[in-house]
Amino acid sequence: MNGGAGPAESRPLHITPWRAVEVFIIGNLGFLALDVWVAHSVNRFERHPEWVPFYFSLAAPVFLLAAAMLWHPLPRVARALGFLVGWTSTIVGVAGMVYHLQSHFFEQETIRNLVYTAPFVAPLAYAGLGMLILLDRMVDSSSLEWVQWVLFLAFGGFAGNFVLSLADHAQNGFFNRAEWVPVAVAALGCAFLLMAVLYPSDPALRRATWWILALQIITGVAGFAFHLRANLAQQGTLWERFLYGAPIFAPLLFANLAILAAIALWAGAHRTP
Repeated sequence: MNGGAGPAESRPLHITPWRAVEVFIIGNLGFLALDVWVAHSVNRFERHPEWVPFYFSLAAPVFLLAAAMLWHPLPRVARALGFLVGWTSTIVGVAGMVYHLQSHFFEQETIRNLVYTAPFVAPLAYAGLGMLILLDRMVDSSSLEWVQWVLFLAFGGFAGNFVLSLADHAQNGFFNRAEWVPVAVAALGCAFLLMAVLYPSDPALRRATWWILALQIITGVAGFAFHLRANLAQQGTLWERFLYGAPIFAPLLFANLAILAAIALWAGAHRTP
């Protein structure tokens, strides 16, 4: 039995880890449309390929919601829609990373060009969400293996968040020492989630990881407040302040990834190898 059979075995409105992950995926894909719109508005969508992730983020949640409604009457069609969105999202993410790196880094492979190029890790959010969709349709959601894979994908997200925090704050030379905090917190999240992948049934490690996830959420909300305050203190129109200022949504990635990892910890709480 595969992970896609999970919702069919529970009451229609019963909340399960599988359904929580599906809601997480749909919400994130939809929100990425706004994030891409703001990020690519800096150069006014100068190149046509920059519209691809925007339109995909608008269409993908619709396809996944359609798949959810078709799950009981037409499970094969629902699975096919899920696979289509999952593979497309993965391709969009990998292609976006290469596209961002081509802006400067591939012309001259230096640390400076890596830091000041378009955020090359950011498009991998699509790849991570795509792999989550594929996971939900290929692995039994009641198994410990499913829990470990979700934790591993959350770990990958924190690794990317670590790189983003380091590269973004390096652009101003870590002018404010507090900018090192998200770098350290992201590294801490990577370490604990990797251990949770390896030892998902360890109760002491699970309790400690819950505290680390709480720290991630606090860091994300605090970072959002700091970025908001910095942008409001700048000159110009409100749109220009947020367009060219500190990325307002970036710190919320800490809280977002913590939610995904929390779903996996919840799912694995009563499962044994």
